[in-house]
Amino acid sequence: MKTQKLKAVKSAVHIVEKSLLNPYNPLIVNLIGAGGTGSQFLTALARINHALIALNHPGLMVRVFDDDKVEEANLGRQLFSTAELGLHKAVALVNRINLFFGTNWKAIPEKYNTKILKEEPDLGMAELTISCVDTVSARFEIADLLSKIYASRKHAYHHPLYWMDFGNSRDTGQVVLSTIAEIQQPASKKFEVVSRLPLVTHEFKELLESAEKGDNTPSCSLAEALTHQDLFINSALANLGASLLWQLFREGMLFNRGFFLNLKDFRATPIKVTPNADNTIELPKRKSSNTKSLKAA
Repeated sequence: MKTQKLKAVKSAVHIVEKSLLNPYNPLIVNLIGAGGTGSQFLTALARINHALIALNHPGLMVRVFDDDKVEEANLGRQLFSTAELGLHKAVALVNRINLFFGTNWKAIPEKYNTKILKEEPDLGMAELTISCVDTVSARFEIADLLSKIYASRKHAYHHPLYWMDFGNSRDTGQVVLSTIAEIQQPASKKFEVVSRLPLVTHEFKELLESAEKGDNTPSCSLAEALTHQDLFINSALANLGASLLWQLFREGMLFNRGFFLNLKDFRATPIKVTPNADNTIELPKRKSSNTKSLKAA
């Protein structure tokens, strides 16, 4: 009796779009939200840019979108000082980064929405969009805008390719990397290449909609803010998310497309790249019955 040979299971992998790895000009990055996570992640982007240039990559050109102004409750948890009270968050952060790193990044003290992109369509043209927003409706609007921009201007320079979304509750959070459309993949005998990473708004639609019912009332003090979000949840997410982005640039291939973080238990669970026919993932189990973690940033 002949024994059947067992087929080796190929690891699923996403090969990064080559225009991100070897561009002729700096890549455009739209960072949406300059609050708890966004203020931390902007510094990480500056460090990534500095390292890329040292490796003969043209680097990044970042635009920061946020219409909020710095308030007392932001001090301590977000990267702002008393001297910046009353300033637009985007302006304060970008000015500081430009002075420190010698960059020429841009602050857009407006919401990233249909209105601003209708007035200035070129603001939507960015290979990488990073969202650190605190409402589910903003996520759905970003997903809709990116899909429309890609459909209408996919042959234009700097058209949208990837979207990285950050979200968190008090001491848990997640980062999910998506592609706006299919990314052409090379043939591989060793790996099962995956051309499309699902949008967070498609994959977690029901969870996002249920999370939107929570209390989004702004905090009036740092003490009150800390009852809603742990002091270090934003910086922990920003550092791990930056590591994922750095891996994208440095290695050019991804076996993980995000992660779930439980800061209370000091546990991170990767979100694996899976074949396009099987994008269902199991959410990490929590000790409490509250599973609404896909929320604020």
